[in-house]
Amino acid sequence: MRTVAMPLGMVVGALFCRQITLLEEWSHGMITPVLIFMMLFLTYCNVDIRRVRLSWMHLWLLLIQFVGSVGIYCLLLPLGEVVAQGAMMCVLAPIAMAAVVIGGMLGADTESMAAFSLLCNLTTALVAPVILHFAGGEGCTFVEIMSRVAPLLILPFVVGQLCRYVVKPVARWAEQHKNATFYIWLISLIIIIGRTTSFVIDQTAENGELEIIMAVVSAVICVCQFAIGKWLGRKYGDSAAGGQSLGQKNTVLAIWMAQSFLNPLSSVAPTAYIVWQNAVNSWQLYKKSIDN
Repeated sequence: MRTVAMPLGMVVGALFCRQITLLEEWSHGMITPVLIFMMLFLTYCNVDIRRVRLSWMHLWLLLIQFVGSVGIYCLLLPLGEVVAQGAMMCVLAPIAMAAVVIGGMLGADTESMAAFSLLCNLTTALVAPVILHFAGGEGCTFVEIMSRVAPLLILPFVVGQLCRYVVKPVARWAEQHKNATFYIWLISLIIIIGRTTSFVIDQTAENGELEIIMAVVSAVICVCQFAIGKWLGRKYGDSAAGGQSLGQKNTVLAIWMAQSFLNPLSSVAPTAYIVWQNAVNSWQLYKKSIDN
């Protein structure tokens, strides 16, 4: 079921993109945040905070994220500033909040990924304004970024841990229904792909060649980040955690930063990254099911 659900969900999202976009507008954009909160709550109820530890792998992942984003910007600048900015956002974006869920399905240490998720998003909020300014952006602040990620980053973790130690029946219920996280993620994926498809369709035809270049660049970056993350994770005994931590990005935040502080057209790259990272996740879940 899981091996075909994600590709099928992507197709459904693309086919019904207009209806999904209208539904999101009707809800004032609240459907996806609510789904992500539910998904992370179920996951964090099963995370033992006493086992949460930071490791050298986390520091290496951060170094690759920040140094790599500046490096890819300088490397691709000859192709145009828009392409360079778009590629930079595909690397600079922090770990996706749902990466902990997918990582758990792939056998990763969820405690380790939860620790990195908190560290990565907080650090990105501090470093991103400097890097965005270097790439020509203006006006980005720590407070603005944290206002975007904190409600869905910290609140589910706090509520999940409170239930784990104070309202234990709720935590036991979450443990019994932890498989529901995949289906919540599947609904979120359909909505995200629907919005992504609408965004791409609405772009002007005159930028078509530039959009194709950015889509190809984001595909290469996506594959490389998953591969490098897995390689690094393998050295620390958790290739799944390494791959998801570096490869699965918070593209919603990346798109917002690109549209708000850089050339808005550069957001096409992280938008395309949504498709590539979920294609990789589908392949990984398929491979995991075969190996089992």
